[in-house]
Amino acid sequence: MTIAVGEKLPEATLKRVTPDGAKDVSTAEFFGGRKIVLFGVPGAFTPTCSNSHLPGFIENRDAILAKGVDAVAVVSVNDHHVMTAWARFTGAEGRIEFLADGNGTFIDAMGLGFDMSGGGLGRRSLRFSMIVDNGKVTMLNTGDKPGQAEITGAARILEQL
Repeated sequence: MTIAVGEKLPEATLKRVTPDGAKDVSTAEFFGGRKIVLFGVPGAFTPTCSNSHLPGFIENRDAILAKGVDAVAVVSVNDHHVMTAWARFTGAEGRIEFLADGNGTFIDAMGLGFDMSGGGLGRRSLRFSMIVDNGKVTMLNTGDKPGQAEITGAARILEQL
Protein backbone atom coordinates (compact mmCIF):
# COMPACT_ATOMS: atom_id res chain seq x y z
CA MET A 1 0.00 0.00 0.00
CA THR A 2 1.32 3.43 -0.96
CA ILE A 3 2.11 5.91 1.79
CA ALA A 4 -0.53 8.62 2.08
CA VAL A 5 -0.65 12.25 3.08
CA GLY A 6 -0.82 12.45 6.86
CA GLU A 7 1.26 9.32 7.45
CA LYS A 8 4.72 9.15 9.03
CA LEU A 9 7.61 7.98 6.91
CA PRO A 10 8.63 4.39 7.64
CA GLU A 11 11.71 3.76 9.72
CA ALA A 12 14.70 2.90 7.55
CA THR A 13 18.43 3.50 7.31
CA LEU A 14 19.72 5.28 4.22
CA LYS A 15 23.20 6.23 3.07
CA ARG A 16 23.57 10.02 2.99
CA VAL A 17 26.20 11.39 0.63
CA THR A 18 28.49 13.82 2.47
CA PRO A 19 31.82 15.48 1.62
CA ASP A 20 33.44 12.95 3.98
CA GLY A 21 31.85 9.95 2.28
CA ALA A 22 28.58 8.13 2.76
CA LYS A 23 27.12 8.07 6.27
CA ASP A 24 24.29 5.96 7.62
CA VAL A 25 21.29 8.06 8.57
CA SER A 26 17.92 6.93 9.90
CA THR A 27 14.78 8.43 8.46
CA ALA A 28 13.84 9.62 11.96
CA GLU A 29 17.17 11.45 12.26
CA PHE A 30 17.15 12.95 8.75
CA PHE A 31 13.51 14.07 8.61
CA GLY A 32 12.89 14.73 12.33
CA GLY A 33 12.28 18.36 13.23
CA ARG A 34 12.76 19.57 9.68
CA LYS A 35 10.68 20.36 6.63
CA ILE A 36 12.12 18.50 3.64
CA VAL A 37 11.17 18.28 -0.02
CA LEU A 38 11.98 14.71 -1.02
CA PHE A 39 11.84 13.39 -4.54
CA GLY A 40 12.45 9.88 -5.76
CA VAL A 41 13.83 8.77 -9.09
CA PRO A 42 14.00 5.38 -10.83
CA GLY A 43 17.77 5.67 -11.20
CA ALA A 44 20.75 7.98 -11.09
CA PHE A 45 22.18 8.83 -14.50
CA THR A 46 19.00 7.74 -16.30
CA PRO A 47 17.82 10.17 -19.01
CA THR A 48 14.70 11.72 -17.46
CA CYS A 49 16.20 11.76 -13.98
CA SER A 50 19.40 13.48 -15.14
CA ASN A 51 17.95 15.72 -17.85
CA SER A 52 14.65 16.85 -16.30
CA HIS A 53 13.84 15.79 -12.77
CA LEU A 54 17.04 16.59 -10.84
CA PRO A 55 17.86 19.77 -12.85
CA GLY A 56 14.45 21.22 -11.99
CA PHE A 57 15.16 20.84 -8.28
CA ILE A 58 18.68 22.27 -8.66
CA GLU A 59 17.29 25.32 -10.49
CA ASN A 60 14.43 25.83 -8.01
CA ARG A 61 16.31 24.95 -4.83
CA ASP A 62 16.66 28.51 -3.52
CA ALA A 63 13.01 29.34 -4.25
CA ILE A 64 11.94 26.14 -2.46
CA LEU A 65 14.12 26.94 0.57
CA ALA A 66 12.68 30.47 0.62
CA LYS A 67 9.26 28.89 1.27
CA GLY A 68 10.42 27.61 4.67
CA VAL A 69 11.90 24.30 3.57
CA ASP A 70 15.08 23.19 5.34
CA ALA A 71 16.47 20.96 2.57
CA VAL A 72 15.77 19.34 -0.79
CA ALA A 73 16.69 15.65 -1.01
CA VAL A 74 16.65 12.97 -3.69
CA VAL A 75 16.44 9.24 -3.03
CA SER A 76 17.06 6.39 -5.43
CA VAL A 77 17.51 2.64 -5.33
CA ASN A 78 21.19 3.01 -6.18
CA ASP A 79 24.25 2.44 -4.03
CA HIS A 80 26.00 5.36 -2.36
CA HIS A 81 28.92 5.26 -4.81
CA VAL A 82 26.56 5.88 -7.73
CA MET A 83 24.71 8.62 -5.83
CA THR A 84 28.02 10.31 -4.95
CA ALA A 85 29.14 10.25 -8.58
CA TRP A 86 25.74 11.57 -9.72
CA ALA A 87 25.89 14.45 -7.22
CA ARG A 88 29.33 15.45 -8.48
CA PHE A 89 28.55 14.96 -12.17
CA THR A 90 25.41 17.12 -12.04
CA GLY A 91 26.91 19.90 -9.92
CA ALA A 92 24.27 19.30 -7.24
CA GLU A 93 26.77 18.29 -4.57
CA GLY A 94 26.24 20.50 -1.52
CA ARG A 95 22.95 21.85 -2.90
CA ILE A 96 20.71 18.78 -2.95
CA GLU A 97 20.91 16.02 -0.32
CA PHE A 98 21.56 12.64 -1.99
CA LEU A 99 20.18 9.57 -0.22
CA ALA A 100 21.00 6.05 -1.35
CA ASP A 101 18.48 3.29 -0.69
CA GLY A 102 20.59 0.54 -2.20
CA ASN A 103 18.25 -2.35 -1.40
CA GLY A 104 15.03 -0.39 -1.87
CA THR A 105 13.98 -0.99 1.74
CA PHE A 106 12.74 2.56 2.31
CA ILE A 107 11.11 2.85 -1.11
CA ASP A 108 9.32 -0.49 -0.73
CA ALA A 109 8.18 0.36 2.82
CA MET A 110 6.48 3.47 1.36
CA GLY A 111 4.84 1.37 -1.37
CA LEU A 112 6.68 3.35 -4.04
CA GLY A 113 8.85 0.58 -5.47
CA PHE A 114 8.37 -1.47 -8.60
CA ASP A 115 10.09 -4.35 -10.32
CA MET A 116 11.97 -3.71 -13.55
CA SER A 117 13.76 -7.07 -13.55
CA GLY A 118 12.23 -7.84 -16.93
CA GLY A 119 14.36 -5.05 -18.38
CA GLY A 120 17.43 -6.05 -16.37
CA LEU A 121 17.10 -3.13 -13.94
CA GLY A 122 15.92 -4.87 -10.75
CA ARG A 123 13.96 -3.04 -8.06
CA ARG A 124 13.42 0.66 -8.70
CA SER A 125 11.59 3.63 -7.24
CA LEU A 126 8.57 5.15 -8.85
CA ARG A 127 9.09 8.79 -9.73
CA PHE A 128 7.59 10.85 -6.89
CA SER A 129 7.90 14.06 -4.93
CA MET A 130 6.66 14.89 -1.47
CA ILE A 131 6.78 17.45 1.27
CA VAL A 132 7.74 15.95 4.61
CA ASP A 133 7.27 17.96 7.81
CA ASN A 134 8.90 16.43 10.90
CA GLY A 135 8.72 12.97 9.35
CA LYS A 136 5.08 13.27 8.27
CA VAL A 137 4.03 13.40 4.61
CA THR A 138 2.03 16.58 3.97
CA MET A 139 1.99 16.43 0.15
CA LEU A 140 2.60 13.53 -2.26
CA ASN A 141 2.86 13.56 -6.05
CA THR A 142 3.04 10.46 -8.26
CA GLY A 143 1.73 9.52 -11.67
CA ASP A 144 4.20 10.80 -14.23
CA LYS A 145 4.24 8.79 -17.45
CA PRO A 146 7.58 7.18 -18.36
CA GLY A 147 10.03 9.82 -19.58
CA GLN A 148 8.19 12.68 -17.86
CA ALA A 149 8.81 14.59 -14.62
CA GLU A 150 6.01 17.14 -14.57
CA ILE A 151 3.59 15.92 -11.89
CA THR A 152 6.55 15.18 -9.60
CA GLY A 153 8.75 18.08 -10.67
CA ALA A 154 10.10 21.06 -8.78
CA ALA A 155 7.68 23.55 -10.34
CA ARG A 156 4.73 21.55 -8.99
CA ILE A 157 6.23 21.30 -5.51
CA LEU A 158 6.96 25.03 -5.52
CA GLU A 159 3.29 25.72 -6.28
CA GLN A 160 2.24 23.41 -3.45
CA LEU A 161 4.43 25.11 -0.89
